[in-house]
Amino acid sequence: MGLFERWLTLWVAICILAGLALGAAVPGLFRVLAGMEYASVNLVVAVLIWAMVYPMMIAVDLASLKEVGRRPRGLVVTLVINWLVKPFTMAGLAVLFLGHLFAGLIDPEQAQAYIAGLILLGAAPCTAMVFVWSQLTRGDPNYTLVQVSVNDLIMVVAFAPIVALLLGVTELSVPWATLILSVILYIVIPLIAGALTRRALIARGIPVETFTARIKPVSVLGLLLTVVLLFGFQGPVILAQPLLIGLIAVPIVIQSYGIFALGYGWAWLWRLPHRVAAPCALIGTSNFFELAVAVAIGLFGIHSGAALATVVGVLVEVPVMLSLVAFANRTRDRFPA
Repeated sequence: MGLFERWLTLWVAICILAGLALGAAVPGLFRVLAGMEYASVNLVVAVLIWAMVYPMMIAVDLASLKEVGRRPRGLVVTLVINWLVKPFTMAGLAVLFLGHLFAGLIDPEQAQAYIAGLILLGAAPCTAMVFVWSQLTRGDPNYTLVQVSVNDLIMVVAFAPIVALLLGVTELSVPWATLILSVILYIVIPLIAGALTRRALIARGIPVETFTARIKPVSVLGLLLTVVLLFGFQGPVILAQPLLIGLIAVPIVIQSYGIFALGYGWAWLWRLPHRVAAPCALIGTSNFFELAVAVAIGLFGIHSGAALATVVGVLVEVPVMLSLVAFANRTRDRFPA
């Protein structure tokens, strides 16, 4: 394990502080970087996520993808949690905390906007970062790819009805540009690049594992720079309203650990191998924040409480997910080899 990975939590903490400091010191630079987006997908962050996803895509053996269908239990865990559990538990926790327990600390009208943002977050399972979490837990790259791909196919038909049901809206316009662009950027392009790289390595007799180990520091660096950017983009908001950000984060954190415990525990009871179990639980825990942010802006406006709540989800995700990655790695021996 390299220096970056051994002290990854420390580096992330430093990057969070660096992002907040830089966001306050040079806000103009971060406004320019934040403006470099298309369909609510920030292109600078997209490049960094691509750098994180690419090494895992090299490990995907396209010829072996058909074998995943013979082990359907991991897919069952992922899909049941993502679509039958997660959106509804997030809605319940949002109403409980922001609508009731924190009622004296949050304006009631704004509380409804924050609840709407958290509902959008809970109904949008992850497309990109889950490849990073899977790689950090040494997950099965073939299985992770299939899980994410099936998830995205279901998202096309299930996201809008679930959000419409939970928000009580009659007309919901799904931002197809965001959905399609994210799939192309985070799955299609890295997969093609990974397949071409894998073919070239095999043709030259270079072990795939050796090459991916060599470029792994680039992947970790991409993660750290992403953290700096995300916190730099939102630094002024965090520093101006730290209590509000903390209150919105409470149900998100509880939801994240609860969903992970459910998925990981279910995978353990079913005796799934750790290479499948860890990504199963992490996919359900992580969120497709670009989609959630885009829908929040489209429905409620860029300066709305709903948009702010989805952004808090983005900020909470990396530290929480890294703690879950660490837990999954520590409990690897509890699962079948």
